[in-house]
Amino acid sequence: MIQKSYIWVSNYPILKSLMRQLSLYFLAFSLICFSAKAQEKRENLVKTNKWFIAGPSKESEEMINVIRTKKGIITVTANDNPKGEIELNVMITTSEINDGIPTNLSSKSKFVEITYQSSQIIKLQAREGNSEGSGCIHGGSHPRVSLSASPHQFKTIKIPWSDFKQDELPDGKLLNIHNLCKFNFVNYNPISGSVFKIKSVIIN
Repeated sequence: MIQKSYIWVSNYPILKSLMRQLSLYFLAFSLICFSAKAQEKRENLVKTNKWFIAGPSKESEEMINVIRTKKGIITVTANDNPKGEIELNVMITTSEINDGIPTNLSSKSKFVEITYQSSQIIKLQAREGNSEGSGCIHGGSHPRVSLSASPHQFKTIKIPWSDFKQDELPDGKLLNIHNLCKFNFVNYNPISGSVFKIKSVIIN
């Protein structure tokens, strides 16, 4: 018995060190899991919200929403000899119609993250609610930014809210994120067969 006690006591520092390492591993694992859950809570508007389309696109509104539901991607292809602009839009707050109430984003929100592929430059408008206070009916301002062409691969960009300015002017009116209705992705001069794809739109 004395010999066994001696062996246990002599190994105590080793056991203590092992327990400390296990505790650190458990803490690290917990933090990773928490971070993963936090990532999952960020809504991807491609997956959660209905999208709307106007203009010379080969895909109908119904087709766009069927594909995004099944495959998690939005694809818009310009018609042959398209006339007019193509406008793809989505409400910030889920809506079955292309209208609704503006969303009041938290002041902690700093940017929107977009993963897309495009054969042409796309203008991204952040539509605000109108000045009459009646919601998202036409009349609000449209601060915007440009999405550069990326014809051969998907790219992910983070756009700070401070980049959205009326007409993209250096001194243009800044976006009010507390009165945000929708995102409009606009191709003002589509060419035949031009393609625009979106995998994710995530507000951070």
